[in-house]
This record gives sequence, C-alpha cells and structure tokens, in this order.
Amino acid sequence: MGIFKSHITQYLTKYKRYVVAFFIIFYVVGFVGMALPTSQPLFIKLVPVALLLSLIVILLFHQPAFDAGTILVFASIAVSGYFIEVLGVNTHLVFGHYVYGDALGIKILNTPLLIGLNWLMLMYAGSSFTGQIKLNGWLRILIASFLILLYDIVLEKIAPALDMWHWENGIVPFRNYLAWFLITFLFQGFMKVTKVKTVNSLAIIIVLMQVIFFFSLMILFYSTK
Repeated sequence: MGIFKSHITQYLTKYKRYVVAFFIIFYVVGFVGMALPTSQPLFIKLVPVALLLSLIVILLFHQPAFDAGTILVFASIAVSGYFIEVLGVNTHLVFGHYVYGDALGIKILNTPLLIGLNWLMLMYAGSSFTGQIKLNGWLRILIASFLILLYDIVLEKIAPALDMWHWENGIVPFRNYLAWFLITFLFQGFMKVTKVKTVNSLAIIIVLMQVIFFFSLMILFYSTK
C-alpha cells in the first residue's frame, strides 16, 4: 500500500500544476453552480464530495510517507473533532446553540460524519503552512490557530445560506470563535508534541481556494439580498 501510494504521489507531484488547474476549475464551476438559483440545490448536495475530494488529494501529496504513528495522530484528530462537534451540537456547551443542516451529508448523533475529516484537513493545512516559517514552534502554532480562526469567520458568514449549519436567532456567539481558537491550538500542539511531519506542497493552496470560494459566495449572497 505504501509503495502504491508513493507512486501516486510521485505522479501527482510531477503534474502538480494540472492538479492545481483542476481545482481552480472545480471551484469556479462550483461558484457558478451555487450562484445560479436553478442549480444551487444540486451544488449544495455536492459540498461533501468537494470537501472529501480536497482532503484525499491533500493527503496524496503528504510527505514523508505515512507511518503508523502519523495515521494514528490523524485519526485521533478526525475522531476527536467529530465528537467535539457531537458534544457541541447536542449540549450547546462548546460553541453555542446551533444545528446542522443537510449540506454536509450523513449525520449520526445530529452531526455530519464529514465534520471530523474537515477538522483534520484544516489542522493539516495549518500545520503544513506554518511549518515552513522559521519561528519558534509554539509561535507557529499560534499563527496556525489564528489563520484557521479566520477561515471559520469567513465560513460562518455563508454556512447558513448553504444549509451547512444554523445558529439560534442567526447570531454567531463569541464563544464559537473562542472555542475554535482553543481547540485548534490544542490540535496543533498535539501535532507538535507527537512530532508529526506535514510537508505538503498543495494543502495550503487548496484550503486557500476554499476560503476564496466561500468569501466570493458571501459577497454574492449579501449583495443580492
């Protein structure tokens, strides 16, 4: 399996510019599809596919090769992220009072299974990006936490319109942003102390595309209200 994955990674890296071009086209088409009222319901249903595809491709560009420790750390983040959301949506003690819509796919315990993988993707991208900065390790964690918080701030503005999740009275509480920052800081710290390497030439590019995609939708939706 490791050799098979290595061959795929080498092939994709060789043609990285085509992978980037594919995702640019992918998100442009997604934006157009979301912008048109007739196609919007279909494209909202494709949100889980887009997030899952993004994570899979990111992991295919992961370096160095996966080992048991790395897989265990990544699985721990995905599972922990999911159960934190389960706790949050069912008790309202973590992020505030919110409920998930249907855009993120299959739900168990009122929580989309995909949400744990989304936490993993963001933690991975943040670690991969700040790992390139020559600063103190804990300062890099702080920077990564702020960057991921900015991602959430943008996403919160468009999530209800895409039926991802909905806040009570349509108001995002400050507690949500504080919880996002603290949880991210803990996950980033966990990756540091376990010495997981996240060298990846594509992770931040794909997540940045997502930010631009959601930000563009936010501008479009608010301008048409």
